[in-house]
Amino acid sequence: MQTIGHFINGQAINEESQTQPIYNPSTGEVSKQVALGGEKTIAEAVAAAEAAFPSWSRTPPVKRARIMFKFKELLEKNADEICRLIGEEHGKIVHDAAGELQRGIENVEYACGAPELLKGEHSRNVATNIDSWSEFHPLGVVAGITPFNFPVMVPLWMFPMAIVCGNTFVLKPSERDPSSTLFIAQLLKEAGLPDGVINVVNGGKEAVDAILHHPDVKAVSFVGSTPIAEYIYTTAAAQGKRCQALGGAKNHAIVMPDADLDNVVTSLLGAAFGSSGERCMALSVAVAVGDEIADKMVAALQPAIQELKFGVHSDKNNDFGPVITEAHKSKILGYIKSAAEQGAELVIDGSNASPEGYEQGFFVGPTLIDHVTKQMHSYEAEIFGPVLQVIRVQTMAEAIQLINDHEYGNGTCIYTRDGEAARHFVDNIEVGMVGVNIPLPVPVASQSFGGWKRSLFGDLAMYGPDGVRFFTKRKTITQRWPSAVLREEKQFSMPT
Repeated sequence: MQTIGHFINGQAINEESQTQPIYNPSTGEVSKQVALGGEKTIAEAVAAAEAAFPSWSRTPPVKRARIMFKFKELLEKNADEICRLIGEEHGKIVHDAAGELQRGIENVEYACGAPELLKGEHSRNVATNIDSWSEFHPLGVVAGITPFNFPVMVPLWMFPMAIVCGNTFVLKPSERDPSSTLFIAQLLKEAGLPDGVINVVNGGKEAVDAILHHPDVKAVSFVGSTPIAEYIYTTAAAQGKRCQALGGAKNHAIVMPDADLDNVVTSLLGAAFGSSGERCMALSVAVAVGDEIADKMVAALQPAIQELKFGVHSDKNNDFGPVITEAHKSKILGYIKSAAEQGAELVIDGSNASPEGYEQGFFVGPTLIDHVTKQMHSYEAEIFGPVLQVIRVQTMAEAIQLINDHEYGNGTCIYTRDGEAARHFVDNIEVGMVGVNIPLPVPVASQSFGGWKRSLFGDLAMYGPDGVRFFTKRKTITQRWPSAVLREEKQFSMPT
């Protein structure tokens, strides 16, 4: 059976005795093994990155960008293989995997603008014959810890920007679906990236802790659940490291009485059930303002949901696939059961999903739950599965308050034809990424991705302008050249 190892200093490494099975979630069978690196492996990766840093940091940004241009070409050339690897280990349908890859490529394209992004600021004559300017310098060795749900896109949020800014990188992907992540990192070598600039170590908590406590790692970027994000942030900060840690979500969609119901239904299908709901931007709660629109929405959703197709990743006709593990499936089913026990109405129950030929796969069918209240466990938690919950409120103010009271503040949207209502919503909602008739308001690569409240720990969001600032440090130079003609007297007060 194939064992997935590490990539350190330009070489494939597989020296770990400890391994963990990788499942094909569509079949429920073990497909590969992954080597679990620990403190020793992380130390080797950091040492390789540290050795590569002096030369790479001095490489002109335009030359770094040229490698990224080549990397983009290789990602596009190998798209089918990348999507296959994502599907086999995550279960994501091939068209969904292609969308994930494309959003990642867009971040590579943005990183190709490194010469522009790294320009400093210059001010002439800030005082008499004194000029001042700022420069952006790389941090050194930086690290990324990425989740299972986007094994390609999220790493592409991190390392292209970090690398074009002159840093070297150590990546710890999810041990549940590491093959696609390892594959794209190896493409960087083919693109001409010097050995040691990118390193990949597979592993679990031991590897994470080794990164957090290694003195030569200057910054850590993380995407995952909120409890882990908080742990990552507090531990990294205690070690004096720069850290951005993106956590969980409970994304609401307010459905106003004047909303275009056809648009609401079609967009909710993709936003709630796409990628089996395993997205931090999934719309998992529809907040209907008034019983009339709620009844109409639920009635319209029922036949549309029943027409959804789910199954193996390789079938393009499927809308979504399995969830990542048997344990995660059980967790989702527990939330569905608890909602019913606490008084919610199971309009459509996907608990017994079993696609023909894939009965042992980790499948949960699309589930619709009505009359949910904010006191229910299923509402409080991030279910992270193909489950759409409906909450009924009587006013827009009540809907906004409901969202603002939740501990998460990642993404949200409003469905309405009323511009005044939309503006009021945008101005008053305490959420980092907001959509108006847009169910998944994920910022494009030239902006930045990040939530509010307990969805983000740290001051800077992911990729875009915030990504540049996160992976660089500012140096300000103030300069004067003394003149033989102009000599100043001694000064003991602050010059102006």
